[in-house]
Amino acid sequence: MNRIEQKIFRPHRREIILGATLAVVAVLFAGCGKKAASPPPPPEVGVVTVATEPLPVTTELPGRIDAVRTAEVRARVAGILLKENYVEGSDVKAGDLLFQIDPAPLQASYDSAQAALAKADASLKQTQAQADRYQVLVKIHAVSQQDFDNAVSAAAQGNADVLTAKANVETAGLNLGYATVTAPISGRIGKALVTEGALVGQNETTELAVIQQLDPIYFDFTESSVDVLRLRKQLAAGQLQSVAPGAAKITLLLEDGSVYPHDGKLLFSDITVDPTTGMITLRAEFPNPDDELLPGMFARGRLEQAVNDQAIAVSQRAVVHGADGGATVFVVTPDNKIEVRSVKADTALGDKWIVTSGLKTGERVVVEGLQKIKPGMTVNPVPFVPATNAPAAMQPNS
Repeated sequence: MNRIEQKIFRPHRREIILGATLAVVAVLFAGCGKKAASPPPPPEVGVVTVATEPLPVTTELPGRIDAVRTAEVRARVAGILLKENYVEGSDVKAGDLLFQIDPAPLQASYDSAQAALAKADASLKQTQAQADRYQVLVKIHAVSQQDFDNAVSAAAQGNADVLTAKANVETAGLNLGYATVTAPISGRIGKALVTEGALVGQNETTELAVIQQLDPIYFDFTESSVDVLRLRKQLAAGQLQSVAPGAAKITLLLEDGSVYPHDGKLLFSDITVDPTTGMITLRAEFPNPDDELLPGMFARGRLEQAVNDQAIAVSQRAVVHGADGGATVFVVTPDNKIEVRSVKADTALGDKWIVTSGLKTGERVVVEGLQKIKPGMTVNPVPFVPATNAPAAMQPNS
């Protein structure tokens, strides 16, 4: 190659070498940049440490509301119903006037009985006076012993007639009083079952209305004999503590899902088991000052039957229920890794689930941050602080 060609090609060779050098340097810098990048920190999750606490053992049982007292108002004498003296659906007190039956024929019967009593009394006075006279005369043989005995017998019969007449007067007075139908108990009265002008009490005691006492009120429900037997065995084994007599509380859950604001008390449990259903009947009493509970309403009773001193309760937000009904929680292991744990949590108490198996004291359960974790992941556990007590920065977004 001549000198002219060398001059032409030499600059190109330098550029090639320079470009290759720059490329190597860029690759080295790129490699250094990748080595300098650090992995993301483990996600932070809020955890609570499992601990035991004394909690009531509760059972939810279905039942119906029933009136404490129910009285059927009936006509006790025959007659025409003249007047209805109450407002249907109102509260009445014992002794209040409810119905008026025509008293005229009953008054006539009473007057007749009074007259019969007066006649019997007059007859008694006559026969008694004759018997008294004969008693003196028989001693001096002025009358025969037979006449005296007849006079004494007539006086005794007259006395019996007076007693019979008095009983008839009393009966007639009662019937006359029954023409005024009053409330036998205090409570809420329903609609009238007969109308004015109807003949009532003819050959039967016609039902006129029904009164129900609503405050307090009963809640009748049933419990399986199997559950009762299991509870008694747990109490006998010392796993549970018995609730003090008279201290068993019951809470009422209404049909709309609301909780009745007044607690009730358990009155009794039946001593026999229904052979057709295997259930035991129980009864509780609730105050009902606002008449919110009505007879026949369906409700569920949450009954405290015992106390578990070693109960484990976990926040409901930490428990995940699957489609099959099974419950799971996320547990942080000692090396801060996530583990999925199957638990048994069938009973809710407030905002917590009562866990009867699957967890031990001292384990850490994830309560906050569930959406950003998965099994086997390393996390940064921090104590969970409820939103109401947490700083504004820690509160979840709405």
